[in-house]
This record gives sequence, C-alpha cells and structure tokens, in this order.
Amino acid sequence: MRHRVRGRKFGREKGHRNLMLKNLVASLVKHERINTTQAKAKEMRSLTEKVITFGKKGSVHHRRLAFKILKNRDLVKKVFEEIAPRFKTIEGGYTRVLKNGTRKGDCAPMAIIEFTQREEKEVEKKSKKKKD
Repeated sequence: MRHRVRGRKFGREKGHRNLMLKNLVASLVKHERINTTQAKAKEMRSLTEKVITFGKKGSVHHRRLAFKILKNRDLVKKVFEEIAPRFKTIEGGYTRVLKNGTRKGDCAPMAIIEFTQREEKEVEKKSKKKKD
C-alpha cells in the first residue's frame, strides 16, 4: 500500500531521479519555459518554488542552497537578480503547468511549465510577431 507516500519514482533510482529533477529546474531557469511530461512538471514544481524562495531571501546562505540545486553560478545569479525580484509581492505560486496533449511515440501526457510572471520584453516580442 502507498498510503501517505509522497513523490513519484519515474522508474529510476533515487540519485538518478534527483539529478533529473535538478536538471529540469536548471533548464526552466535558463529558458523560463520548457516542455516535459506532465508528471515530471508536477514533481519539479516544488523544487523550482524552493529555488525562487531562496532568491527572494537573498542571503549568501540561500545562494549556496540554490547552487546545490542549480549547479551553475550563472543560473544562480539569474535567479537572484532577474527572476526572484519579479515575485517580491507574491507568496508562492511562481510556476504554472499547462497541459499540452500527448507525445507521439508513447502517448505520454505532455505539459508546458513556465513562470507566472514573464519578462515584459518576451511578451512584447510575441505580440509584435502576431501583429506582423
């Protein structure tokens, strides 16, 4: 019985699963929007929200905790200087998971995960492309 057992295993061992989720979080921070399976998106959401919360707190200790997850100094800098200030007034709910149909090969449910507060430059570029 799986009563009160949190998290998904994805058919992987613990180390592989943790690295996979950390790599997904790093990709989300880098691109601010990624396409993945629905289960992986839901599972990485909590880890992503932790990183953004570290960025909002802003101390050296929290930078080191974020580095443990992201494994890249440039991404840590991006979280603390660009992404976290967008969410200063919000107390959670930094990401959104949108269902995106199924994958062609194995019919796995796909999803798009993105930050709720997008940068203004990206939104303007997309609106200009639609007008042209």
